[in-house]
Amino acid sequence: MRSSRRHGLSPPAPSEGGFVRHVVTFGRILREAGLEVGPARISDALTGLDRLDIRNRDDVYWALRTTLVSRPEDLESFDRAFAAWFLRSPSRPPYRGALPVDKPARLSERTRTDRSGGVDGRGDEVTEVGWSLHEVLRRKDFAAMTPEEFARLSRAIAEVAAARPVRRSRRLRPHSRGRRLDLRRLARRSLARGGDPIERTFRRRIHVPRKLVVLCDVSGSMEAYTRALLLFLHAVVGSGRGVEVFVFGTRLFRLTEEFRTRDPEQALAAAAKRVVDWASGTRIGASLKVFNDTWGRRALTRGAVVVIVSDGWEREDPALVAREMARLQRAAYAIVWVNPLKGNPEYQPLAEGMRAALPHVDRFVAGHNLVSLEELAGVLAGIERRHAA
Repeated sequence: MRSSRRHGLSPPAPSEGGFVRHVVTFGRILREAGLEVGPARISDALTGLDRLDIRNRDDVYWALRTTLVSRPEDLESFDRAFAAWFLRSPSRPPYRGALPVDKPARLSERTRTDRSGGVDGRGDEVTEVGWSLHEVLRRKDFAAMTPEEFARLSRAIAEVAAARPVRRSRRLRPHSRGRRLDLRRLARRSLARGGDPIERTFRRRIHVPRKLVVLCDVSGSMEAYTRALLLFLHAVVGSGRGVEVFVFGTRLFRLTEEFRTRDPEQALAAAAKRVVDWASGTRIGASLKVFNDTWGRRALTRGAVVVIVSDGWEREDPALVAREMARLQRAAYAIVWVNPLKGNPEYQPLAEGMRAALPHVDRFVAGHNLVSLEELAGVLAGIERRHAA
């Protein structure tokens, strides 16, 4: 076999599993660059590489390009990613084939100048493969975003909110893999066959959305995150029935009806008009007491997942927060607390309201960027399995 150094190809991991991860990670880089690379294409690439000398740069290049690139305009992005990942080189390999269609590069790049003058002291400018813009915005704090960046991310926020907690229904529903015989449907279908029960039908308990109640803090200390979180809540309300939304500062307001409109901007405008103490002080304990006394007695929280979005700053007695959280915990199926300040690695729950509430919280998550909202969606989707275990 020809030497890999002669061809300039960085050798993959020695083990088979390491080599597979090498190619899978390269596929992830291509997806961030805008290429349509799915699991099927990765599988085809690995199958092709099994049949050639992986230490030969040309063979590896053509096997990956043939299986992972489907559009001429993606060839330039593929060459750059191949050079950065396999050759560990900022320069592109020689281009093979027709020139790609002129199109803005999809791959996010950053250009830097070596302060020391480069390896050879000439100070050449180096182009490096970096994160895509979408990946940067996913991890950027909502409080640090510009209005243009936030507008780009608003659709992604709505897509994340589609996840809902589920529960097993009490009623049996028709199901092809059920275990209980559906005698009523069996008898009805047998009428068309002279009374012979030829086609058996079954029923089983299926999963249906669980009630979801959200209480969001819109006080002054949460102002930097309020808009993003309310857009998230608007999308949650639009995900189906059984969702209730409340906001609180110094008083509690129910905004479920305002959030039923399909236009998020119209919903936010209606919410701002309804809430008279927007960006004011915080009375968590008093707001929870109003909720428990008014809505808790209507069995709104019985069997529901309650999500509280707040930084935990309480201007009044924290003992009231602990007492009302205990009442809420006894009625709810689970309580999830979302605190945007938790996104800071050095964060500690030192606020008195937060410390009083934590003993009654099932899950404590951050809510400062899109990645943390994706984590919240995963928590809500997995609550049923976690409690069942």
